[in-house]
Amino acid sequence: MQIARVCGTVVSNHKEQSLTGVKFLLVQFLDEGGLPLSEYEVAADSVGAGLDEWVLVSRGSAARQSSSSEARPLDALIVGIIDTVSIGNQRLYSKRDQDR
Repeated sequence: MQIARVCGTVVSNHKEQSLTGVKFLLVQFLDEGGLPLSEYEVAADSVGAGLDEWVLVSRGSAARQSSSSEARPLDALIVGIIDTVSIGNQRLYSKRDQDR
């Protein structure tokens, strides 16, 4: 899994039938310091993530291991909304601080 930040939505009215009803979000991956990388990806959202939230993204064949996505042609799936990230004794991210 990788850590990413939700930076937008993707809307597609015409798509593979198995993707009907799937919410797509644009995510930007983050480095170990929480800084944005140049890499973006469209990921299906299975947890109800919102704009600017930090999320866990499963990629590749692992994205199809979820019961909600096993029959869908997905390469990236948001599988969790992050509450906190700490490295050593340093808190890198806290959702609570972002919600204020």
